[in-house]
Amino acid sequence: MFLVDVHAHLQHELFKTDLKEVVERAKAAGVRSIIVNGVNEPTNREVLKLCEMDPILKPALGAYPIDALGLDLEGDSGLTRPVHKIDLDKELEFIKSQRDRIIGIGEVGLDFKFVKEPHLQLVMRQNFQKVIDLAEKIKKPLIVHTRNAEKETVEMLESSNVKKVDLHSFGARKSVARKAADLGFYASVPPVCVRLEHYRMICDVFNINQLLTETDSPWLGPVAGERNEPKNVLESVKFIAGVKKFAVEEVANNVWLNYQRLFG
Repeated sequence: MFLVDVHAHLQHELFKTDLKEVVERAKAAGVRSIIVNGVNEPTNREVLKLCEMDPILKPALGAYPIDALGLDLEGDSGLTRPVHKIDLDKELEFIKSQRDRIIGIGEVGLDFKFVKEPHLQLVMRQNFQKVIDLAEKIKKPLIVHTRNAEKETVEMLESSNVKKVDLHSFGARKSVARKAADLGFYASVPPVCVRLEHYRMICDVFNINQLLTETDSPWLGPVAGERNEPKNVLESVKFIAGVKKFAVEEVANNVWLNYQRLFG
């Protein structure tokens, strides 16, 4: 049984002391690929270096929507990590220069939860459009973060020529989720699904051929308050199997094929 984690942040400081053990535990659980996502200039470079340690690790470089605003938001973004202001145009050029090394562009998208001012939301949309344009140009799939902006995100993607999209930890209401599924986008399910009823709807709306598994490590774990890690994608596979009424191995095989189809 081959498992995949399409969204993890193994460069996070919570993995500094035992990263090799984390990767080995993932392998022992059946994980065969982990996409490590960057969010800004320093983490993108950390991701590239980290992914040299083991072929199971695949780099994706991104520009988190809040970082990409280039603002410190009065020093408080509401995030669980510091914000690193990005010169977006410069960073997109760097991502473009690494196109032969990366598997995708992520984490990118829109976040209206912490950015509510209309003029800043407009800038965020303009920034995301630049990312979409880059994905079209270098033919890489997008790993998309969208929070309190799911409708706007799907509409922007629908208007583009980018069709290879993974909606990471997708929190959309059912009508928006259905539209995203109809457009052929993928949705990746984190292990927190065992604690949040919302993901039952996501698994129901998206076809088995459009579902992926992720952890968003070190966050969104199956146990509240505990560090999440890639081995826990098995919990997502079991959850999807329960919703779809498929065997666990059948779901794992489908998800692996979906991963190959999207990122191959």
